[in-house]
Amino acid sequence: MNILIIDAQGGGIGRQLVSSIKKACPDAQITGVGTNSAATSAMLKAGADRGATGENAVIVNCRKADVIIGPIGIVIADSLLGEITPAMARAVAQSDAKRILIPINHCDNIVVGVSDLNIGKLMQDVIKELSGL
Repeated sequence: MNILIIDAQGGGIGRQLVSSIKKACPDAQITGVGTNSAATSAMLKAGADRGATGENAVIVNCRKADVIIGPIGIVIADSLLGEITPAMARAVAQSDAKRILIPINHCDNIVVGVSDLNIGKLMQDVIKELSGL
């Protein structure tokens, strides 16, 4: 399974995703794409098999992924403090990959009806969803 993890800012969510998925699905090939080098570096340090940075990396890797995972902001243009470009959001949204979006109420994007869960619980939910694929 080719898993694409997209993250921004400091890459903390991406780092935790890579670490959790590597433990639960050791055969998965994980590509960590950051909107900046700090996010990419954090995912590589956590064990991502490959890493890349920037808009074109998001666009290209969305075409190759079986599953795309990241905070919900990766499908919203100008989210994550402006790091998600319209082209990035479109690439994620139009990909044939299954998308597992983490409902994080951050950067003026609020998902109503979703409790503010701690990141550990959200990681467990991601692994549960991946297990069903």
